[in-house]
Amino acid sequence: MKNYISYIIILVIGLFLGWLLFGTANNDENTHNHEVVSETNQMWTCSMHPQIMQQESGSCPICGMDLIPAEINSDGLLANQFKLTDNAMALANIETTTVGVGESATNQLILSGKIQANDKATAVQTAHFGGRIEILNFKSEGEFVNNGTVIASIYSPELVTAQNELIEAMDIKNEQPELYKAVRNKLKFWKISEQQIKQIELTKKVITNFKMYANTKGYIETIFVEEGNHVKEGTPLFKVANLNTVWAQLDVYEQDVRNLSIGQSVLISLNAFPDKNIEGKIDYISPTLNNKTRTISVRATLKNSNGNLKPGMLISATTKLKTNDKGAVSIPKSAVLWTGERSIVYVRVPNDSPVFELREITLGNAVGENYKVLSGLEQGEVIVTNGAFTVDAAAQLNGKQSMMNTITSDADESSKMIERLEVSTTFQEQLKAVVESYLTLKDYLVNDDASNTTMQAKLVLADLDKVDMTLLTNNNAHMQWMGLLKDIKTAASSLAKETDIAMQRNYFKPLSSSITKAVELFGINQTVYLQFCPMADGDKGANWLSLTEEIFNPYFGDAMLKCGSVEQVIK
Repeated sequence: MKNYISYIIILVIGLFLGWLLFGTANNDENTHNHEVVSETNQMWTCSMHPQIMQQESGSCPICGMDLIPAEINSDGLLANQFKLTDNAMALANIETTTVGVGESATNQLILSGKIQANDKATAVQTAHFGGRIEILNFKSEGEFVNNGTVIASIYSPELVTAQNELIEAMDIKNEQPELYKAVRNKLKFWKISEQQIKQIELTKKVITNFKMYANTKGYIETIFVEEGNHVKEGTPLFKVANLNTVWAQLDVYEQDVRNLSIGQSVLISLNAFPDKNIEGKIDYISPTLNNKTRTISVRATLKNSNGNLKPGMLISATTKLKTNDKGAVSIPKSAVLWTGERSIVYVRVPNDSPVFELREITLGNAVGENYKVLSGLEQGEVIVTNGAFTVDAAAQLNGKQSMMNTITSDADESSKMIERLEVSTTFQEQLKAVVESYLTLKDYLVNDDASNTTMQAKLVLADLDKVDMTLLTNNNAHMQWMGLLKDIKTAASSLAKETDIAMQRNYFKPLSSSITKAVELFGINQTVYLQFCPMADGDKGANWLSLTEEIFNPYFGDAMLKCGSVEQVIK
């Protein structure tokens, strides 16, 4: 019996040891299999540039070094994801919004403009008869004229003759009543009052200076005559504006005008009365576009019985819009970061902790303070709407993809080559003149010549002013140039004010970036070489344009004249 018990104990111990050995081995095998699966998702990075993350081994696109396997993230996050603490979120005032649907999102379109006189209520006071102005009672613009007020005293030879005819006709009015009546009507036609005519008949004395009375009322906008001037019947004396009603004249960008219609309500705010709002309705939309500002005039007529609304006052207006694009995703403009031709947002990944990832999106038209999103986002996703730049800075510090170093494969990069826009040869020649001035400025930096660099920056601005944007009939081309024009002017203006060569080279980088984009978009009918130095701008790297392949570095001059390489040929 004891032997049986011993056998049973030995069997149990054997089974237990077998489970430990083979069960553990099996678990190890599963673990190994899991690791093999993980290795299929292995990311590769550069030891010198940790922001580089690629799914396959190869060379670093920045320095050319061989990529190495990236360390496995202990938090289980993907390569383009990073985590922020709740404390960092609070300190940076980062706010997020759930992406909604455009059909139910009520947006506001904000417009700006000014108060103008109502042209329909404006009149011109004219001379009722010809003569010389002896006294002009209103000599200043802004004076108020009432209907029936004496506006001038005029000596009129025609009236002197007509009065003599009246006095003579009185003596024969019984024999020739029709002649007497005709002479009297002649004076009335010149707006001589019945009282004045009776005075002439009673005294039988000729009045040399006749008073002229206003036949309109309002504030004088423009005065056309002075005392001593000779006028003819119908000559304008001054322009009078009746300000009982005024126009709220608003400017609308062409991409927004489709959201407006006659009869649409607008809420108008005045800088002069920030605590008061006025409701109005759009009663006119201009059929023509202002080519200089690319805006269309829209107006609403406002009552102004108390006279508080004065022409020239600056105003802003808001109107509620509802987009008709059912199912279209819309996001606030504050969520979008711009990097040249790309638009990106930061999406919060579902996680117990605040985890974010960069997402490139395609935008449609702006609707009020929102953008339509054509691709890249889905309804219900959570995006950063306040503090996006702070989140982007955190991504850079974590060595992750950001707006400044988003990594794409060669195939992706080639698919994102900037598409040349069709523009006139005249515009290309005007742009070419700007580029030539820029290239001369670049040569001065190569030669470490700060003084001539300052002078040449002013010439860049002068050539920029000669570019006629009205030649850009394509809306996309016009909008692209408007954005580049602002950036080029900003950089060139800073260069024109700076005398320190180091600071000039700092401003030269954004100037080169914007001009390069302009050449890529519009072309100048000439081959140029886009060159790059990885050590410029504190090892961040910087580009410049050149007419030759030979390297002459404008960021270092003689110190490192040949540092750089040709990155792209633009034809």
